[in-house]
Amino acid sequence: MAIYRIRELSFSFPEQGAPALAHIDLNIMTGEFLTLCGRSGSGKSTLLRQLKPVLTPHGRREGEILYAGEPLASVDARRQAAEIGFVQQSADNSVVTDKVWHELAFGLESLGIDQQTIRLRVAEMASFFGIQHWFHAAVSELSGGQRQLLQLASVMAMQPSVLILDEPTSQLDPIAALDFLGTLARINRELGTTIILTEHRLEEVLPITDRLVVMEHGRIVADGAPLKAAEELRRLQHPMFRAMPSAVRIHAGVGSKLVTPLTVRDGRGWLLAHLAEEQVAPAGSGQHEGASSQTRSETAAARDVNPDAGVVAKQALVPALRFRDVWFRYEKHGADVLKRLSFDVQPGQLYAILGGNGAGKSTTLSLAAGLLRPYRGQVRVEGRDPAKVRPKELFHGGLAVLPQQPQTLFVQKTVALELTDMLRDSKLDEQARQDRIQEVIAFAELEDLLDQHPYDLSGGEQQRAALAKVLLLEPKILLLDEPTKGLDAFFKEKLADLLRRLQAKGVTVVLVSHDIEFCASYADRCALCFDGAMIAEGAVREFFAGSSFYTTAANRIARDLWREAVSVEDVIRHCQEETTR
Repeated sequence: MAIYRIRELSFSFPEQGAPALAHIDLNIMTGEFLTLCGRSGSGKSTLLRQLKPVLTPHGRREGEILYAGEPLASVDARRQAAEIGFVQQSADNSVVTDKVWHELAFGLESLGIDQQTIRLRVAEMASFFGIQHWFHAAVSELSGGQRQLLQLASVMAMQPSVLILDEPTSQLDPIAALDFLGTLARINRELGTTIILTEHRLEEVLPITDRLVVMEHGRIVADGAPLKAAEELRRLQHPMFRAMPSAVRIHAGVGSKLVTPLTVRDGRGWLLAHLAEEQVAPAGSGQHEGASSQTRSETAAARDVNPDAGVVAKQALVPALRFRDVWFRYEKHGADVLKRLSFDVQPGQLYAILGGNGAGKSTTLSLAAGLLRPYRGQVRVEGRDPAKVRPKELFHGGLAVLPQQPQTLFVQKTVALELTDMLRDSKLDEQARQDRIQEVIAFAELEDLLDQHPYDLSGGEQQRAALAKVLLLEPKILLLDEPTKGLDAFFKEKLADLLRRLQAKGVTVVLVSHDIEFCASYADRCALCFDGAMIAEGAVREFFAGSSFYTTAANRIARDLWREAVSVEDVIRHCQEETTR
């Protein structure tokens, strides 16, 4: 039985020419786990919000949506609240109480459920989600992963028939994201709850997905079991194929006739079977770097031989960024967030900082930007203490910051005004200002978004608009906090190309990220932040080859054969080299 029947659904935002959704036909079956993906702005989030009327944006809608056999619009508000759960991208936007136990009970209290039932359901959810150990904690004390889990548990306490999630792992580190997705799989498998979610991180999602629906320009372009949908994307030569799991892309790149693998486990088995079929003996040293077409992984390999490759001023005496024995805490008598933190970033380098939620990564960027000051140790930006430099001198043509929450940069009513406002105090003439603005508009693909309010944009669109605004400053040092959050695979490649071009001009890039694949493909050096300190640092191949979880899916597939293969391109190249020996 279909829990949702969607027929000829179209939706347009006010004063927008192109529809956000166009003639959507979709049946979602009871108990199904459906993943919705697509490039940023393809209509994913807009479609999700049509499935719960209280969250539907203002605009013109045509077509029909049936919920459990009746028009969705006729389902009363109380039933919607109880039966249709919605988990947002950021838990901070949905948590409304100060204590964990009260957050779990809040939705039930709002429905007027009796106290005995509330106590029972809260106890069940706390046990199911493993929350009992921090049941009485303050919400403000929780990590990002714990807050997201709490948001999910508070929704599930109302025993919904449908659980809708909008990019729920976008702000979680890789380990927390795996735990969260594992919990979703349990909910679907053990409780029979229908799950509908949008996600860009498909590597971990597709193995637990029954059905993948791919959107483009408000329309559905592929729909089916994950491998079937992936094959359709490949046949169409669609850009979204780049977002498919590593095992799928390696199989396609090698051109094997064996069954396509989906998971890391299947990928390892397929790789051994493929090499056996080709009757080759894989070399274990991982030292083959034969000539092939220029790929991202080859660039990484060159950087690992010389970690300063691409660094414009590698002979400079003064690092672009230096931390020496830095200690920091937010409250005088609070716990230390950073402890003995020391590292250098050389001019022109792309330096990536990875680590779990709450490890101190974002705090490190805030110290580098002079927004915070350590109580012990030194922070230097090009030899100067950023906290003692005048903001106008520091940020105009010097240092720029893209924060984790891009909304904090938005102060105007439209995207166009945001960009214009950024150059308000610039000494450039009017024509030069317009040229620079048009350049960042084209790069960030904002042409169709200029008249929209920044808060009406999707998460990925907000990220692109904020990045465009920051780039207008033409910084020498660029600090990026989760720059790929909400971005599709296609735009990530554009972002990487831009960062490389900035590096060629001498710009230093420091990024904090949970996106392991992006860092492995494009960083010069990577560091792992844990418990307020850098516990590991190194060139890309060296860094990822030594990790179990903070490494790429491609490396987990091939590391027993080629330890330093960290990207899909690496594995494909090794396969091709082995089969031509």
